Amino acid sequence: MSTINDTNIAEILRKAVDGLSNKGSYSSVCHEHRIGEPSVSVEKMGEIVNKVREILFPGYFGNTTLDPVAISYYMGVYTDELFELLSDQVLAGLCFTCSEQDDKDVDIVMHTQQARQIAAQFISKLPELRRILATDVEAAYIGDPAAKGKGEVIFCYPAIRAISSYRIANELVRLDVPLIPRIISEMAHSETGIDIHPKASIGESFTIDHGTGTVIGATCIIGNNVKLYQGVTLGAKSFPLDENGNPIKGVPRHPIIEDDVVIYAQATILGRITIGTGSIIGGNVWVTNTLPPNSKVVQFKARGLRFNDGAGI
Repeated sequence: MSTINDTNIAEILRKAVDGLSNKGSYSSVCHEHRIGEPSVSVEKMGEIVNKVREILFPGYFGNTTLDPVAISYYMGVYTDELFELLSDQVLAGLCFTCSEQDDKDVDIVMHTQQARQIAAQFISKLPELRRILATDVEAAYIGDPAAKGKGEVIFCYPAIRAISSYRIANELVRLDVPLIPRIISEMAHSETGIDIHPKASIGESFTIDHGTGTVIGATCIIGNNVKLYQGVTLGAKSFPLDENGNPIKGVPRHPIIEDDVVIYAQATILGRITIGTGSIIGGNVWVTNTLPPNSKVVQFKARGLRFNDGAGI
């Protein structure tokens, strides 16, 4: 390799800066941030999720004292902190969406008030969110003989971290918050290997044993008391295209899983099909047809699948 002197280095760096400063090179990957608007921050999103966990699971995260008098103080302090953090990031999400739509007349005062209203509405949902998460913790504890207690489940199980992040993100989706829910779900995905789209609809007493590699698509509907194992995919079989060959957005394309269903490891269920109440789907199977209630689908002697009435799928 030839020797590069300081003059050569300066010229190399100058050319790199010129290339990086060329609008044609960054126009498709650049977000134009307006002066005075808050920036979407993954770091602050992490603070928000942690703060919500402190509120929902007192005594497990943070330094909450469970004294009957002191807990009201801690809940008050935490919710005040959460309100300010969340208001700021919801505002950033609203502004980000307006920038993407090239709306040059954004009313920052109106968006600020909207963000504060959304943050307050989200906080009003926390008691119900805690109740639902308690059913998820119970399901994980009952469903795993290795669990020594619910505290171990809350502290250690990746499913609870992923499901709690999903439920936080899903509440924000319901409040029409852009971008922020997806950031939260992808943070959980990176942390746990469990990929739950925040727009999915998931009932109570939901658990994922082990969890790594599990994927739940945006238009999935999952009932109550459903248990998945690692590597399960609830995905889309195909994407309808418009006249220009582009995927049509928002079309229901993922499975409906009814109550009391168990789906074992590495099973793949694709398309807008229904898995009926009380069904059991064995490991490593591929299902693309609707199944009636109380179905059982398993591999049979490595020659294919076996349905409960003997018919293949």
